[in-house]
Amino acid sequence: MSALDLGRGTPSSPRPVGAAGSGRSGPVRGAAASMHVDWTLCDGRGLCTELLPELLERDEWGHPVAVGQPPASRSDVTVPPELVDAARDAVALCPRAALRLRPLPLP
Repeated sequence: MSALDLGRGTPSSPRPVGAAGSGRSGPVRGAAASMHVDWTLCDGRGLCTELLPELLERDEWGHPVAVGQPPASRSDVTVPPELVDAARDAVALCPRAALRLRPLPLP
């Protein structure tokens, strides 16, 4: 399964996942997903941490990191089904397009 590239819209014109002309579809509703934070693109504005406080917190430089995970794996976050819509919003609204949402493989 290929990775979904979500969040290429700008804050003033985010394009909903699966919208006509977007050329992509989002994870299936009710399915868990994985969100990756690309720290090389992020400038630490913190919008994602406000939208997903259950999953993300800010480090000492303001960058989002996974809550309660060891430092080596804090750029990849498992998103439970009930938070996929909020994660999709965070990806779409990220001003630096530093977030990627990928569906998790079905068991």
